[in-house]
Amino acid sequence: MFALTNYSYYFCNSGYSNSRCISMKFYDREIETETLRRIEAISHNHAQMTVLTGRRRIGKTTLIKHAYQGYKMVYFFVARKSEALLCHELSGTVRDVLGEDIGEFSDMARLFSALMQVSSRKPFTLVFDEFQNFKYVNEAFFSEMQNIWDSNKDGAGINLIVCGSLYSMMTKIFDDRKEPLYGRATSRIRLREFPLSTLREIMRDNNPDYAPDDLLAMYMITGGVAKYVEQLVIAGAFTRDEIIESVLSFGSYFIDEGKELLSDEFGKDYGNYFSIMSAIAGGYNERGEIKSYTGIEAGGYLDKLENTYDLVYRYRPYLAPENSRGVRYGIKDNFLNFWFRFVYKYRSAVEIGNLDYVREKVMNDYSTFSGWILERYFRQMYRETGLYNIVTNYWERDGSNEIDLIAVNEADREIVIGEVKRNLHRIDLHGLECKASNIVAKRKGWHVRYVALSLDDM
Repeated sequence: MFALTNYSYYFCNSGYSNSRCISMKFYDREIETETLRRIEAISHNHAQMTVLTGRRRIGKTTLIKHAYQGYKMVYFFVARKSEALLCHELSGTVRDVLGEDIGEFSDMARLFSALMQVSSRKPFTLVFDEFQNFKYVNEAFFSEMQNIWDSNKDGAGINLIVCGSLYSMMTKIFDDRKEPLYGRATSRIRLREFPLSTLREIMRDNNPDYAPDDLLAMYMITGGVAKYVEQLVIAGAFTRDEIIESVLSFGSYFIDEGKELLSDEFGKDYGNYFSIMSAIAGGYNERGEIKSYTGIEAGGYLDKLENTYDLVYRYRPYLAPENSRGVRYGIKDNFLNFWFRFVYKYRSAVEIGNLDYVREKVMNDYSTFSGWILERYFRQMYRETGLYNIVTNYWERDGSNEIDLIAVNEADREIVIGEVKRNLHRIDLHGLECKASNIVAKRKGWHVRYVALSLDDM
């Protein structure tokens, strides 16, 4: 499996305005691009199957098209259509791209077998985008594909890329030992959000005079998800107020995005999952609090949200043992945090078009909510330095002495203890040292550094 750290997408680069896009810039993803091209070169002599995953809107398709621009690539989006229609469309694409008339097929397995044969004399890249949709077309295709792959890969020159956005289904297809395609992937790539450095670069390119609160609002809404950043760039929204206005305006892309994103994942149980995620976004982070807020016995749902859907994470205070009961839950995705905190919570106002009411709620709660997002920003910033093997926060068993940032380098016996506030003048480093006394007592001989982090340090 490849460890990937850089991220990318195309964006308009037309300055700080609502002007028409005049040029496009591709941000980051150098490592992913290089990796995909290296895999393509290997595939000429050894067939490759790469599983490319990542949340929707993260830029998987854009990355593939960028990496393989000028290469022989058959790109095919797996829609939920009849199998015969998909075969007809794929055959046509093969004819157009490769100049190969492979005939007409009514089942995908026979067509895939023919493509494996073509690759033995004419190496090419085949991309199945939203690969998990084959489950709805013909679930038997996964078993048939496994048999065809195992029988033909040694003589094939195919660079097969299978993409998927539904984390639960793609994980089951390729990671479940009971599934036919388990163990067949030769490479795994998971695309993640933009790093903070790229968000800052995008802000500099489009609004060189941006304020820290503008960057925080961009991070709060997008979390570095490429499509969301693109939507704000297209709208010319680069200040805090412009970003919030763009997100919560009539016809906004973002209003229905949470439901669009998760309805396929959750299916008919989406109501309970939405209620639990709304509770977490609202600050009810412990199982007992979630149950009290929602009236739902949340244990099983939380386990699935964490392990099946990869949408929430569990965290304990620094130094707490693995079996500690002081577990809290958070939503991984910044946009979903915002969406559940404000759009879903005030959905009655959204449904009658009273978005002014929702914007007012956002601004009334902005100082508190953005302060929490600022803590998340600095924890991510310390993770991205690569200097620390643990980055987390801290609180004591009774909930007291909360500390916003703990960054630990165990090899060098170093620890950073930080307090985060929007306003630097509200930070009390002496008070922070007192709150950290139990940590320091358990780390005698370590180098301890206390830091005050505010908007100005972003």
